[in-house]
Amino acid sequence: MAEPSRGIGAALAEARRKAERSLLRDHERDGASVSNLKLFFDLVYVFAVTQLSHYLLSDLSWLRAFQTTVLFGAVWWAWMYTTWATNWIDPDRAPNRLVIGLAMLASLLMACALPYAFSYLGWVFAGAYLAIQIGRTLYVSWAMGEWRRNDRYSLLRIAIWFGVSAIPWLAGSLASDAETRAAWWVAALAIDYSGPFVFYWVPVIGASRAEDWRISGHHMAERCGLFIIIALGEGLIITGATYAGAPPTSGLTSALVITFLGSFAMWWIYFDLGARRGAEHIEKHENPGLIARQAFTYWHIPIVGGIILLAVADELVMAHPLEPAHAGFAFVLGAGMALFLWGVMSFKRISSGRPWYPASHTSGLALVAMMTLAGLLLHPPHLAMSAIGTVIFGIVALWEWGSFHGGWIERMEARGWWLGAVLRRRAQFRIAQYERQEKTADPRG
Repeated sequence: MAEPSRGIGAALAEARRKAERSLLRDHERDGASVSNLKLFFDLVYVFAVTQLSHYLLSDLSWLRAFQTTVLFGAVWWAWMYTTWATNWIDPDRAPNRLVIGLAMLASLLMACALPYAFSYLGWVFAGAYLAIQIGRTLYVSWAMGEWRRNDRYSLLRIAIWFGVSAIPWLAGSLASDAETRAAWWVAALAIDYSGPFVFYWVPVIGASRAEDWRISGHHMAERCGLFIIIALGEGLIITGATYAGAPPTSGLTSALVITFLGSFAMWWIYFDLGARRGAEHIEKHENPGLIARQAFTYWHIPIVGGIILLAVADELVMAHPLEPAHAGFAFVLGAGMALFLWGVMSFKRISSGRPWYPASHTSGLALVAMMTLAGLLLHPPHLAMSAIGTVIFGIVALWEWGSFHGGWIERMEARGWWLGAVLRRRAQFRIAQYERQEKTADPRG
């Protein structure tokens, strides 16, 4: 006898049971919101960022700066790929929570080993990094069912690439001197960072496709914004702790105010326009994975790196506010500001849909260059140089805010200023030129 039809209700109940058993997120249901577990996970990286800034602060040399860059490259890549993974797996499922917890433990080990990664704890640092990257990637591949069906194997490709980079990571951890270890680890980072550019091509199974990287743009933008807050918060923690523990000295309170205003201006520059527009751009883009790779995975590296350098500069200002600026301080402050502005303006260029960079940011870069040169030649007090940097950030923030809240050109035109007409014609020319280029561009890219 034929089995009676189960009906729509039974079919829906079965679909719900399958959804409950799935380890993957339902983006339509929860929008890939940031969970408390991921915020808890990020606390480890607050510690990692602090470790990096203190590691550089202990020795302001070119060698230490290079080593810090290598370590930061690994820390960022571990956090970023976990962000990609949590875009797909549901953090409310118990198996996923355990995996994230294990990744958190490995991240803590990696962060603890940071100050000694180029000495006696290199194997701990490299081993923890590989455990995070390979273990988490294989788990997400399994959770997505890549091994159980004829799939594109996107996660499996990534795991293979991490397996290849494991060779120089482990070889470096076994090296007896720091220089050889650094060379091996640079080679390992080169493999890790080049994978997305070639879509993780692997012999036999080929390369991934852009459409394979389907993500929630809102989730990626929110996670990166939270990491920016983490990095800025690390600077505030250092500033507050130094102020609370320092004996009363001349200029200390002024240093606290100036460094806080600088951090607030950086927050304003990133979040007033960039974060919101970036989220909207990736959410509406037909290939959000490509935008996530370009705007968030890569162009947030100089943003966070700049914030870490500026945290080092802030601590130097707090410790010795009236001491003449030496070359190391001038380079740290100038490089930190330049990296931050360069990363933010590149991020905003991508999300704006226009081929040019914000004029406020490019002008800010020019002012930073002049400030750094003046610091190297004139050796002003740390406090004075930091105040100049804060003013520059304030100019950039005010300039951009005025441009997108009423418009400076519109204000000039309303007052009949000749400069407004000149800037209007220039803007119209650039827009028309860009539109002509778009019309004649090859649609295949």
